Amino acid sequence: MKSCLLCGVGGQGTVLASRILAMAAIEKGGFARTAETIGMAQRGGCVTSHVRIGESVPSPLIPPGRADAILAFEPGEGVRNLSYLKEGGTLIASDRIVPSVASSLAGAEYSGEAMIRYLKDNVRDCFILSAGEVERICGSVRFMNMALAGALAESGVMELTVPDLEKAIRKKVKQQFVEMNLQALQYGAAMIKESKRA
Repeated sequence: MKSCLLCGVGGQGTVLASRILAMAAIEKGGFARTAETIGMAQRGGCVTSHVRIGESVPSPLIPPGRADAILAFEPGEGVRNLSYLKEGGTLIASDRIVPSVASSLAGAEYSGEAMIRYLKDNVRDCFILSAGEVERICGSVRFMNMALAGALAESGVMELTVPDLEKAIRKKVKQQFVEMNLQALQYGAAMIKESKRA
């Protein structure tokens, strides 16, 4: 069984990405369970999605320290959910800073650069994707969710391939957005390939 936690802020496409991963696993003949905590997502609240795939998945919720991968749509959310990542796990994060309502209400000083540095210092397999590049390639940062998914597929952690996700995107996403989602997927995959060569 493989487990991935997706975390971000409302409106970043966390839930859609989790459903694409689950659908890709099912299309391959596997089994998948998902669970979301969306609470105040519409108001900029924190969002987490649990995705677990394999031949047998007893629970949709990932216990702390058991996630094979974390996709962090926002660096601070990656830090906040780091306890879910198992030792030797992979973390892939967007560099786009989107403070949640909770952090704004707390009045705490927020530094995205410090969050990214913390993730890099504490996770050996840590990859940071550029939201600016996704916006340049696809015309909007809203496709960052598929860039993160593409990076996850290329990493091999969840045993899903880029073509597996492409197939799920074509089935799940509205036709007018398919091409941009596929471009974002390819960008994410290319970033992991580049990192592995470096």
